[in-house]
Amino acid sequence: MNSKAYGILAEYETPADIMHAAEKVRDAGFRKWDVFTPFPIHGMDHAMGLKNSKVGWFGFCGGLCGYTTGMLLIWFTNAFDYPLIVGGKPMFSPYSAFPPSYELTILFTAFGSIGGMMFLNRLPRLHHPLLKHARFEAATHDKFFLVIETADVKYDAAATRKLLEATGSKHIEMVEE
Repeated sequence: MNSKAYGILAEYETPADIMHAAEKVRDAGFRKWDVFTPFPIHGMDHAMGLKNSKVGWFGFCGGLCGYTTGMLLIWFTNAFDYPLIVGGKPMFSPYSAFPPSYELTILFTAFGSIGGMMFLNRLPRLHHPLLKHARFEAATHDKFFLVIETADVKYDAAATRKLLEATGSKHIEMVEE
């Protein structure tokens, strides 16, 4: 079976070790790499050079669409589709239309956030190459891993291995797809 290399996997013992390694890899200019830890590590986003997530913009757009949908639906229904003339009241009032529009804002914000998160994370992905790697199971228990993908433009097998060795990795090996 002809397998394609996915990336190079480095294992670390402590959170300080993985933090130091992440800073070195970031400073080396790699773009396609990730860190896997059994618990969140404060400062890891900064060490990896990550920016703020774009999921909030998806949620904002979803909420805006929800509010607009609610207001337009009530306006169209009351003013054109099924007008009810009751006691000289206006055909549309934003005060009475606000509660359903508010609820649609919340609903569409949730849909936008979940959809945006799935889109940005390239989900659903039914299989990831790291999941069949035996040592990677420890990422949920007590080990810390850093993976640099072969798709990175700066990736060079020998130079990348040397960089990871310089960061103090205890175990380095190639992961195949």
